[in-house]
Amino acid sequence: MKKSALSFLAVIILASCVSKKKYVALEQENGEIKSQLTKTRVEKEELEAKFAKIQARVNEYNTKISSLTQDMDVLTQENESKLQLSADGSVISNATKKSMIETLTKVDSYKLSQAKTLKDSMNLAVAYNLERTIDTSDLDEADDIAIDINETVVMISISDKMLFNSGSYRVSSKADNILKKLANVINSEPSLDVMVEGHTDPRSINTDVVKDNWDLSVLRATSVVRRLQNKFEVSPEQLIASGRSSFQPLTENDTREGRSRNRRTRIILLPNIDKFFALMSAGN
Repeated sequence: MKKSALSFLAVIILASCVSKKKYVALEQENGEIKSQLTKTRVEKEELEAKFAKIQARVNEYNTKISSLTQDMDVLTQENESKLQLSADGSVISNATKKSMIETLTKVDSYKLSQAKTLKDSMNLAVAYNLERTIDTSDLDEADDIAIDINETVVMISISDKMLFNSGSYRVSSKADNILKKLANVINSEPSLDVMVEGHTDPRSINTDVVKDNWDLSVLRATSVVRRLQNKFEVSPEQLIASGRSSFQPLTENDTREGRSRNRRTRIILLPNIDKFFALMSAGN
């Protein structure tokens, strides 16, 4: 009996020793976990601080890139608008040159082959755009309208039978179709100056109102100017009326056909080339 009691006491003491060892081990493990957790938290904070610095640098670079992009846009615009002087004396901007090249791809190849200088090319491009804008395909008298370009000045010659009755300086109603087309171009570009020239044949005229061909040519030009201003709202500041009488004929006056061709109204457009191309490009 005494022996059994001793054995039981030995088991209890042994069990107590084992539990204490496990407790100490668990305490140690717990300490290590807390230490690792603290280390991880510190590393996390350090990483967050590093990330914040990196993000700040990224934002700074993005700001610089945005600023550089804006600067590049400004420089590009300045370069596009920069004027260049060609060998033949023509002045043209890069933007206009680009627009002109696009236009010239649509021009008749034979006409294009005749262009020897930049100024020739500019004239071809302006002529193409103007002829496209002032479409005469719906006019029965299209043959009585001629569009010519000289040194980038646009000249539109209209037979008098499209604008006036014989011997009259009053604009007829049938003229409104072509005058409206002209007014649309003029009104779209405030930089244009528009000179309207009256031309007659040499046959003499003398009435109570019209003393001679000088009078008739001026009165016809003035009538066209008034019609453009009053009916089609063209700004009068852009308009110039002038008469040439019979002293600038296109051909001889010894035939009926020749005299008919010389009786005409010439409308001269003096455009700013850059603005003119901008107008035509907007219509594409």
